[in-house]
Amino acid sequence: MKNILEAPFMVEMIRTTTNMYNQGWDERNGGNISLMLDAAEIAGYLDTGKALRTIPTGFTAPELDGKCFLVTGTGKYFKNVQYAPEVNLGIVRLKEQGQQADLLWGYADGGQFTSEFPAHMMSHVARLKVNPENRVVMHCHPANLLAMTYVHDLDEKQFTRTLWQMCTECVVVFPDGVNVLPWMLCGTNEIGEATAEKMKTARLVVWSQHGIYGAGKDLDETFGLIETAEKAAEIYMKIAHLPRINTITDEQMHLLEKRFNIKAREGYLD
Repeated sequence: MKNILEAPFMVEMIRTTTNMYNQGWDERNGGNISLMLDAAEIAGYLDTGKALRTIPTGFTAPELDGKCFLVTGTGKYFKNVQYAPEVNLGIVRLKEQGQQADLLWGYADGGQFTSEFPAHMMSHVARLKVNPENRVVMHCHPANLLAMTYVHDLDEKQFTRTLWQMCTECVVVFPDGVNVLPWMLCGTNEIGEATAEKMKTARLVVWSQHGIYGAGKDLDETFGLIETAEKAAEIYMKIAHLPRINTITDEQMHLLEKRFNIKAREGYLD
């Protein structure tokens, strides 16, 4: 077998978790990532017929039966992934309508996947119905987006429009906007179900007073979505207390739609 730590998906996951920690998005054990893996990607790196142990998931997702995921571990620090990936990451394969997960690699200290695993899997199901190429769900705690939920109206249209107005690229990067949930208890199926419902119409879902969920076709795209929204929130938090003399107008955003061949979320622009 080839060294799994040299697999492209593993190298990119380690690079991403390290970068997210360095951005300040994943303090302590905050944040989690799940990356869906194709059978061809892990062939030659793992004996997929051998399960180290089986972990109950606590939810049902028959759509994901047989799917494999590289997932950050519960209670694990992103800053440590690069030093001990086999302890802080794991590869699991869902079975029995998603109610059980076979551990194929990782969690070497006896741990298991993130407590937000149900929310991740439910979001994967929702996004795969919108875009069959979706492979990543990412959760983290960017400071400015979190701060924005304390001082800005949580109406999704208004929240999205504010972010779009902060940076020219925002409407281009996330034309589907940002959905917002009120504060909910984390680590539950209820917040997973609510997040999945929001994922049907946007790739970014803000958890008020907590953080954000992002989804995409690869780690770079998903990181970039969150990075762009967080940059916009940072600008907003720097100017929110000041009178706004200039802004990006709806007319200008329509020009961006034409220039980049994208369509802003229906009804969000005049």
